Amino acid sequence: LRLCSTRVAREGINKPLIDRIIRVDHAGEYGANRIYAGQMAVLGRSSVGPIIQQMWNQEKDHLIKFNELMVAYRVRPTVLLPFWNVAGFVLGAGSALLGKKGAMACTVAVEESISDHYNSQIRTLMEEDPEKYKELLQIIKQFRDDEREHHDIGLEHDAEAAPAYSVLKTAIQLGCKAAIFLSERI
Repeated sequence: LRLCSTRVAREGINKPLIDRIIRVDHAGEYGANRIYAGQMAVLGRSSVGPIIQQMWNQEKDHLIKFNELMVAYRVRPTVLLPFWNVAGFVLGAGSALLGKKGAMACTVAVEESISDHYNSQIRTLMEEDPEKYKELLQIIKQFRDDEREHHDIGLEHDAEAAPAYSVLKTAIQLGCKAAIFLSERI
């Protein structure tokens, strides 16, 4: 008897494109988990702790799904995961050390970058073949909507009142763009 494989037949797909999308999205969800872990390490017992935990729980679900997709599509992870492990935690803890507003400013910056990135992927897959990539499109759209919700939660919890908000947001978003660029390729 042969056990069923978790690998799904993926004939006719643009393998380099799908590899790049799954690799970078896995890295992003991994990094988001580390950011929220850092925030919880600092603010977990504060009044904002349950809100951070709720967002983190969704990010954990996202990471589980991308772990499954990596196996199904046979995509290797980025070699930068050990770096994103440390960088994500430091970003989360560092922003949380600025207080609730700092943590929420980080959330807004990261989630805005990620939802924009997901929108770009959605456009690309729609141009390629929306029917062929239907499953992946549904996943990315749902996760994009979750990230937008996290962005809005950050704004509702005074992110824009963080010290040097615009500088902080710009710096974090530049880091996100660099992480996306590198994780797609390495």
